[in-house]
Amino acid sequence: MSQELKCPAGLSAAEVQSHLKQYGLNEVAKKKKVSMFLIFLSKFLNPILLLMIIISTVSLFMGQKASAIIMLSMVFISIILDFMNSYKSQRAVEKLVDRVALSVVVVRDGCEQKIDIKQIVPGDIVLLSAGNIVPADCRIIDSDDLYISQASLTGESIPIAKSAKLDGDDKTITTDKTNLVFMGTSVVSGFGTVEVLQTGINTEFGKIARDLNKEDPKTDFEKSISKFSYFVMKVIFFMVSFVFIVFLLKNFHNISRGILLETIAFALAITIGVTPDMLPAIMTLCLSKGSRAMAKKDVVVKHLSSIENFGSMDILCTDKTGTLTQDKITLVKYIDYLGQENCRIIELAHLSSYFHTGVANPLDQAVNDFREIDISAYQKIDEIPYDFERKRSSMVVASGKKRILITKGAPEEIIKICNRFELNGKLVTEGNPLQQINKQFQTLSQDGFRVLAVAYKEVSGNAKVVDYDKSVEQDMIFLGFLAFFDPPKEDVIVTIEGLKQLGIEVKILTGDNDLLTQKICREIKMEVKGTLTGAEISQMGDLDLAQRVLQTTIFARINPEQKERIIVILKKLGKSVGYMGDGINDATALKVADIGISVNNATDIAKETAGIILMQKSLESLKEGVIEGRKTFHNTTKYVLMGLSSNFGNMFSMMGASIFLPFLPMLPAQVLYNNFLYDIGQLTLPTDKVDSDDLLKPTHWDLKFIRSYMIVFGWMSSIFDFLTFWLLYYVYHLSHGAFQNGWLIESIATQTFVIYVIRTKKIPFLQSRPSKALFITTFLAVVVAWTTQYTPLGRMLGLRPLPLNIMLIIVSYVVIYLFLVEIVKHLFYGCYRRKNKKKAIK
Repeated sequence: MSQELKCPAGLSAAEVQSHLKQYGLNEVAKKKKVSMFLIFLSKFLNPILLLMIIISTVSLFMGQKASAIIMLSMVFISIILDFMNSYKSQRAVEKLVDRVALSVVVVRDGCEQKIDIKQIVPGDIVLLSAGNIVPADCRIIDSDDLYISQASLTGESIPIAKSAKLDGDDKTITTDKTNLVFMGTSVVSGFGTVEVLQTGINTEFGKIARDLNKEDPKTDFEKSISKFSYFVMKVIFFMVSFVFIVFLLKNFHNISRGILLETIAFALAITIGVTPDMLPAIMTLCLSKGSRAMAKKDVVVKHLSSIENFGSMDILCTDKTGTLTQDKITLVKYIDYLGQENCRIIELAHLSSYFHTGVANPLDQAVNDFREIDISAYQKIDEIPYDFERKRSSMVVASGKKRILITKGAPEEIIKICNRFELNGKLVTEGNPLQQINKQFQTLSQDGFRVLAVAYKEVSGNAKVVDYDKSVEQDMIFLGFLAFFDPPKEDVIVTIEGLKQLGIEVKILTGDNDLLTQKICREIKMEVKGTLTGAEISQMGDLDLAQRVLQTTIFARINPEQKERIIVILKKLGKSVGYMGDGINDATALKVADIGISVNNATDIAKETAGIILMQKSLESLKEGVIEGRKTFHNTTKYVLMGLSSNFGNMFSMMGASIFLPFLPMLPAQVLYNNFLYDIGQLTLPTDKVDSDDLLKPTHWDLKFIRSYMIVFGWMSSIFDFLTFWLLYYVYHLSHGAFQNGWLIESIATQTFVIYVIRTKKIPFLQSRPSKALFITTFLAVVVAWTTQYTPLGRMLGLRPLPLNIMLIIVSYVVIYLFLVEIVKHLFYGCYRRKNKKKAIK
């Protein structure tokens, strides 16, 4: 510790004890550990899984052991897969805690002490030096060449110079203040004496940990699944109630135990028939296939449900550094005050940066990397390091007997020490150079460049004079400017356009300034609808921000809380929001977003919180992942649309037939067999192709659309069922075994083959073909169902073979049904598009 730094006596032992009682230990939020058993049990609290458990239990009671075992197996497989992808928040907070140092040097009662970090209290005096992790949020009392890396908290890669000089008002605590240091950041170089302002959960770091302890907010996909599950339950309740009422009315004067059990069995069959019992399995298969496909494109899926959210994303919030840009500071201009390139500027700047021995600085590295310059004729004489008051550094070099003082730093500070100005190798004696210098500096700053100015002069001295101080920095010659930039990635223009074509709007949430971010957006030809800064957002209520957030592209100089706030408001406005981040400061935003996206080289806490990990920080990889997510969604939706519409139609037909027929239109065992073959045929849906047109828009579960689809196509299915009933019972007067067989083969054929029509908005086979696997399994399912009547299994199920002429009539029914469904499909989508257009106009 430098002896020159101010160092107060610190708190007394009594004050420490008083503050410990008042503020508590210096610990960030700790999540209560929940046993893995309780977490496992919580996975059962899913409406559709609970429904399947109830149905399987009743099935077991009614003697339907096979169906009960199948359904329970699917429930447990789904729960186990979900459980294996859980337990993330607790690990995230634990990794956050590990980020903070375990001990720290403080001054108490006038003496230096090394204490446990937990014992720090507000008011403590802490001594910092290079390599230390800052243990709390503190105000700087004194410092010497103190540089802090805030990358873990703000994402900014360049170390920040910190000093005791008051930066704005002394009441607000924000990460951009240069007289404050924050818990979890690290000291790159120098020394500091600091006073603790906030400890534990009241620090910026602690707020992030505290937010991570909150229950995960429901994502767009999870909300949709819950709504869908309740919708199915309502349909089932209606149908079961109807069956009970009809059977009780029909047998009002002759109610017996046998009739009651028969009614329960039939109601159970309808319940099983309507329930999309294979949905968990189909979803898991679709998600697993999507996960494997995304892994091949450098996208690792941590939580399978994230894939569905990926596809539904319509807004992507991301930082610019490393995503839009190369995350490498590059020297792009070396110009005089008239904007002309001058090689003398880069030569002197290179000498200054090459011999620099102070704090490692990306700007010096950028100068050194710019080009190879022969400096063999020069040798270093002395160095005057950077400090906060001067905001510049100087280097004295010698070439032969001539010595040159080279100074570079903040342009406004360089201008103060210059009284001469050079242009094209000559000193300027006329005009107004200062006005032109300020104008050029303003132009470069508005264009988003980081700017340094370079000045020089010859200095006297001989071999014995090697010690220079800052008093020599006067009467210098202004030479020109160095402009630095983190350039955009080469392919980012194409990628941004690709995301736009997929219906995804990109919003930039960054800790950098708005001018620099606007410069990047211009470089990549990205439309900027509006800009908001953190300072402006802090003055806005949620209602005001909600009115601005959709019309804003750039959110600059914002903190972690503001990132979270922006995402929450976007979600409340009905948007499915993705957030891409890689730092500790991104953890809460990753948590509240519908889909959290991080990268392989991100901090542990960011990777723990995210649901998707990109092996490369590239929007191109993200775009490929979105496409896979949408494929997964559409293949899952195919099962839902087909299953609900056909099942609803069949079960409605059973309800109607139960009124007019003297026997059950299909026995419970036959319903289960029908469903089993039908579901087996659909297990290859995850392999199906998805039309390119369906990939261009974000995917969302639309219950109104699903309900309309179910009613329209369910009724169509029922119409053909009633035609089959009429043919089998009133025309051919078949017995109950033959009747049930006839309806089973008609039912399985229509509800299975209709997938070819439902899977695409185009004309099936001519404009859009199913995958080979889907075609084979669905075809075999129907073949097995149609041949069962001739097997011992058919006799066990109570099926009786049909004559060839009736079989041929049923074939014609199936063909006509599929043809009409195709026509109605085009009419349905046409009406739906027109309806949406009218809504959009309103």
